Amino acid sequence: MIVDLRSDTVTQPSRPMKQAMIEAPLGDDVLGDEPTVLALQERCASLLGKDAAIFMPSGSMANQTAIRAQTRHGDEIIAHEGSHVYKYEAAAPAAISGCSFAFLHGDRGMFDAADVEASIRPPDHHFPESTLLVVENTQNTGGGAVWPLARIASVTAAARGHGMRCHLDGARLWNACVAANVPPHQWAQHFDTVSCCFSKGLGCPVGSIVAGDEATMHRVHRARKMLGGAMRQSGMLAAAAMYALDHNMERLADDHRRAKQLAEALYPIPGVGINPDQVETNMLYFDVPAGRAQALQETLRAQGVLMLCMNDSSMRAVTHLDVTDAGIDHAISVLTDVLGSSA
Repeated sequence: MIVDLRSDTVTQPSRPMKQAMIEAPLGDDVLGDEPTVLALQERCASLLGKDAAIFMPSGSMANQTAIRAQTRHGDEIIAHEGSHVYKYEAAAPAAISGCSFAFLHGDRGMFDAADVEASIRPPDHHFPESTLLVVENTQNTGGGAVWPLARIASVTAAARGHGMRCHLDGARLWNACVAANVPPHQWAQHFDTVSCCFSKGLGCPVGSIVAGDEATMHRVHRARKMLGGAMRQSGMLAAAAMYALDHNMERLADDHRRAKQLAEALYPIPGVGINPDQVETNMLYFDVPAGRAQALQETLRAQGVLMLCMNDSSMRAVTHLDVTDAGIDHAISVLTDVLGSSA
């Protein structure tokens, strides 16, 4: 048995999803007559309570087009130091939008309104202008942490009080919705733009969405074209997303349950550091003795359990729709044997 816990991006489209892709009516998205893409965009705009939405080939492009549409060269973005838009998107805010970052700190990838206030630049020509706040929910480097809704309202209100715009990197927003029992539009109402991913927990092969007001989405659309993200018969990909929204949302709770089960099994193992109470969604990080992570990754791989070492003492595991109860049981058995024997 192979249990792939490296990421929720490794999911394979199910047979019914593939059938939906095959049967999707197609057009030409660049010419504006791709019926399945148009239907997906309208549906997502409604789900997120926004005027319009644009289908994207990737989450990084979704985030970066939203940044490009709401900033100017020389502006500064305020975000947590662990934000995906900074750490894992190839310096795109600097390369594409000409923006620098003011980094906020805080436990599990979160910060407070006071942190935002303290980071906003004064109106002086020596400094960049603080124009965009980015919040990531769930927060990847925070172990899939779900932001409290009241905290999101507070930090975005602080930014708006200084004329800033706000972007939600909601790559795993669907997980936050299920974990907190909060519908998408209630998260999105605090932001000018929202990105969401279909190729993670929802199990699609490709695709993300960006939603916002009409004027901003016009600029996002243009940025997508500029970056080479315009697609033609992309209705096949949009059909997978439509299927996922219909069939794969509520089952995210199963991924969360399995991640918690894995965390609770790891907790009592000597030399392992993890707090199961902080495992809220489908992701968990755990510490191992310094210098052991790379070797552990290879040992686990040899026994059919795939995880990622994040540094020399930290591992990450992510559950998803291709990880079954039997798969989690197998992963726990292997981890218990490997980690227990080396304690």
